[in-house]
Amino acid sequence: MLDAPPSIFRGGSAPGAIIPNLDGNDVSPAPSVAPPSASAGFTTELARTRPLSEVLGQRRVDPELLAETATIASELALRPRRAHDRKRGRTRTISVRSDGGADELDLDRTIELLSEGRPLDSTELYVRRPLRSRRSVALLADISGSMDGSKARICAAAIGALAGELIDDELTVIAFWKDVAVLRVRASHLDPVQLLDELLRIEPGGLTNLHGAIELAALELSRSSLERRAIVLLSDCVHNAGPDPRSMARRAPITHVLLEQTGEYDAWLGERIARAGGGRYRAVSELTQVAPALSFLLAD
Repeated sequence: MLDAPPSIFRGGSAPGAIIPNLDGNDVSPAPSVAPPSASAGFTTELARTRPLSEVLGQRRVDPELLAETATIASELALRPRRAHDRKRGRTRTISVRSDGGADELDLDRTIELLSEGRPLDSTELYVRRPLRSRRSVALLADISGSMDGSKARICAAAIGALAGELIDDELTVIAFWKDVAVLRVRASHLDPVQLLDELLRIEPGGLTNLHGAIELAALELSRSSLERRAIVLLSDCVHNAGPDPRSMARRAPITHVLLEQTGEYDAWLGERIARAGGGRYRAVSELTQVAPALSFLLAD
């Protein structure tokens, strides 16, 4: 007789791992991506939160790569958002005086003024204008392994796109490997080039602790006064240090996954983290795919 929830054995080319069936229905329905060829490495190791001053090393970054990523980030950050992008998201309308724009006329206020029986000046007209609620978003940037080449470019594109997309919102940026470090906390109007320079100067670690990154993001977002909160996990999702990240995603704010497919990656776990976190999932392999993918993840 079973006296504990069953576990599932995930086989692969690497030695198997016993993965607890944490949600009770993890075997059905089947995921849209195949189980991993190598089992995820879930451990009891906990991530340490490292001060940024402690992890900013003297790592030499290729000047050409640094210049290229800076250009990518700055161009995406300055990209003008279209009108429907600026109005996207949860909105409420408020009545304000018209400034000559193409807003919807506030009929109730207009009828009230007309009842006074006098000609109206255009400056007296009121319109209904959408007021988008602000968001607090945490970007988790995976710097484990090598931060050169395609991985650095995709990270630059993500930072630039979010800096432009969230210009009126809060953006927290956390770098992670087996440990975690906070680069920005609930910032608005951040400088993506300076942020990217700091990120690339962190000595990358070899192990990846997704659980610790999501845990720290949830903690930072809990300190925000804004109601709309979300996590964007930018990673190859090859988890090999720390507990099962799905368990933390279930307790965290909405967790989206932007999967990097520039080398080894685990699409199975990435999709499962997004599912557990109630978020969306997108995979990218080129920097041109990043901005559209982020727009999809953060659309609501």
